[in-house]
Amino acid sequence: MSTSLLDIVAQLDNFPYYEKEPIRSNALLKEYRALKIQGINEILGYISNTIVEGTPWPEEHWDTGSPDAVVLKTPPRTPISARTKIIENAIHRIAQAGNDGILKNWRNERFPVYGPDAEVVMEIERSASAHFGIVTSGVQMLCYVEDANGLIRLWIAKRSEKKQTYPGMLDCTAAGALTVGDSPRSAVVREATEEASLDKTIIKRDIRSAGCISYFHMKGSSSVVGQENPTSLLLPEVEYLYELKLDEGVVPQPNDSEVEDFRLWTVDEVLEALRNCRFKLNSAVVIIDFFIRHGIVTPQTEPNYIEIIARLHRRLPFPTAQHCSSL
Repeated sequence: MSTSLLDIVAQLDNFPYYEKEPIRSNALLKEYRALKIQGINEILGYISNTIVEGTPWPEEHWDTGSPDAVVLKTPPRTPISARTKIIENAIHRIAQAGNDGILKNWRNERFPVYGPDAEVVMEIERSASAHFGIVTSGVQMLCYVEDANGLIRLWIAKRSEKKQTYPGMLDCTAAGALTVGDSPRSAVVREATEEASLDKTIIKRDIRSAGCISYFHMKGSSSVVGQENPTSLLLPEVEYLYELKLDEGVVPQPNDSEVEDFRLWTVDEVLEALRNCRFKLNSAVVIIDFFIRHGIVTPQTEPNYIEIIARLHRRLPFPTAQHCSSL
């Protein structure tokens, strides 16, 4: 059965909206505790009760007395490095308590955690970030060619069968995580060079920022209302989008073990693959956003047009970064 574009978006943005489903949203959040830092009046993420109750939290650094929150007891102006060390120790205790996938997938890459003024307040190892429910960010780029009649074809990547995550699925031309020290633009230039062997001069000259999307995903959750998994990982995310129009003679080539091949597909071929769920989910919604920007998906062709746009630009209930100067 063919999957609708709204179904694809809803599979990714699947944390219930409080405005629409307050009872369900509140019931779900009772299975988690808010991650907070002493002196910062913001929720920075969510940790499942299962992890909180199954992990030791030294009272020297943590306050777990509230049924609603886990508070890192570091005062304002505590160095980022000090908070990061405390978090890393907690990560190892979580792993030892049974979440050994954290250590197996350890990347030695950290995601920044932002405070209310978009300042970095600490850093978290990438493989453990989902266990803390923090906002993470990434970049995605779509390359395309356009003929004299304005018909678009997209360069689609097929992920390597040996990839740790989503092996063999279809993907955007280049993509990657936005870790500590990256700006969206520097990250996308790096990923496009490493994954698609594109000339850095062409990328820097012709790449175009296409805004961003945001969504709130529950990983491991049932799609059936009322049957959510209370140990689902919460993944609020922001993806910075880029597009690059290439000449006919410029062909992306795999440059590492991440990508198996690239194929130049028509819009109809891409839509068919989308509806058959062949794309990695967050890449699928990037392509939907591209089709909206380019007038391929319109209010006339898509009955759920407004809802799709709204759900691709969800307001997240956490502090986020400000990258205005580096897009």
